[in-house]
Amino acid sequence: MSFLPDKWYDILKWVAIICLPALSAFVLGISKVWGWADLGLMISQTITLVAVLLGSLLGISALQYKKGADK
Repeated sequence: MSFLPDKWYDILKWVAIICLPALSAFVLGISKVWGWADLGLMISQTITLVAVLLGSLLGISALQYKKGADK
């Protein structure tokens, strides 16, 4: 039994792998243009940490699902 439906897993995986890293890079780049380097760095690092956390949780979920499917 899966905690998340496949559709939600796929969406969250896309967010963690594609969307959040791209958003982090955008925030970092645009903050330098607007002269908000320190604020942009803090926001970018926060977004990156959220992406890492989400990716890790999804990876653990995938391993548990695979273990359950192998039984």
